[in-house]
Amino acid sequence: MSSARSARPPVSSLAAMRLLALDVDGVLTDGRLNYGASGELGKSFHARDGYGIKAVRAAGIAVAVISGRRSPALLRRCKELGIEHVLTGIEDKGVALAQLLATLGLQWAQCTCVGDDEPDVPMLQQAGLAVAVADAHPCALAAAHRRTQLPGGAGAVREVCDWLLSARAGRR
Repeated sequence: MSSARSARPPVSSLAAMRLLALDVDGVLTDGRLNYGASGELGKSFHARDGYGIKAVRAAGIAVAVISGRRSPALLRRCKELGIEHVLTGIEDKGVALAQLLATLGLQWAQCTCVGDDEPDVPMLQQAGLAVAVADAHPCALAAAHRRTQLPGGAGAVREVCDWLLSARAGRR
């Protein structure tokens, strides 16, 4: 275990979570980028992830997406799901998430972050619950408290949503 990881506080209670912060490429999608001659053709999102996001929002947990890329397809999907906190074109996800937490009046211990690669590590290292998707890069896995069974873009976000909802219901 790295020294940065061992200096972190223990994982927060799932029931204490008030914000679910998600990376996009590799978490909400399978990470593949489809391009045509005029640019990005679109993204594929899993319907179960969308259902889970709606369910945690209904349970009072805010949802944010934080992406290093800008994507019209992402903006449309977030609008469909009612995600209010959409941060795109972000170079430092840790700083962006810290600013969002301050705006919302929340602490890191109240935040679950889901990531899959190096740009996500700064937010994973601070999160109350850091989650890496099953097919995440080893650097994200090393920063995570937990790992999903499913890969990114294949229901991993729904898996995390189910953990949070079960904790709210007193089942976990």
